[in-house]
Amino acid sequence: MSTFEQAHQAFLNQHMERRTGERKGRLIRGHQYAEKLLLQQVWWPLFGNFEHLHPEYEVYDWKRKSHFLDFAFLTPFGRFGIECDGYQSHIKDMDREKFSYALNRDTFLTGLGWRMIHFSFDDVQQHPEVCRTLLQLAIGPYTLRSNIPSAVSRIEKDILHFAWQLGRPIRPKDVSDTWELDYRTSRKHLQSLTTKGFLTPTSKGQTMRYYEIQESALAQLL
Repeated sequence: MSTFEQAHQAFLNQHMERRTGERKGRLIRGHQYAEKLLLQQVWWPLFGNFEHLHPEYEVYDWKRKSHFLDFAFLTPFGRFGIECDGYQSHIKDMDREKFSYALNRDTFLTGLGWRMIHFSFDDVQQHPEVCRTLLQLAIGPYTLRSNIPSAVSRIEKDILHFAWQLGRPIRPKDVSDTWELDYRTSRKHLQSLTTKGFLTPTSKGQTMRYYEIQESALAQLL
């Protein structure tokens, strides 16, 4: 049995032991092939564990109607709802009323502080690398703020968060423009993050210096 299979079975057993009644029944009925595949192909390669993750997690809408999320990721830095949506059950067979309810439910949960993340089953099955990238993009900035070692200063944490969201290598000019710092100070912060293993310098052109996120270092924080 693979490491994933062992961890997955222990994960399910742990939650089964904690539940009774409909919540336990829903876990048995609801956590099937698609949900396991999302864990195997998307979640596990990024995190390597199931800490803070809850399968078939019960939430309530504005009318106190019960609903189960495929997964809830409940952490000190935020609550995330993660869903794997199949085309047949979530789109093709959905009438206008169900469609409106699905949108209103997500908006309601957002208002309560949840951050909702949806993947299609087709992408989980055929393009898991895209799902991993999107999941890391959605959750990564919050884990950065929470998990970066204390040796990294507050402004360096903010610069890392900014670099993550920028979607391209960051320049000293980006830091200068955002925090109103002089070029020398901006470059000093980027060089400090490079020394600490979070950035990698890359040259583009003869004089401009760029810094890329060192994903192997950040992955340890996720």
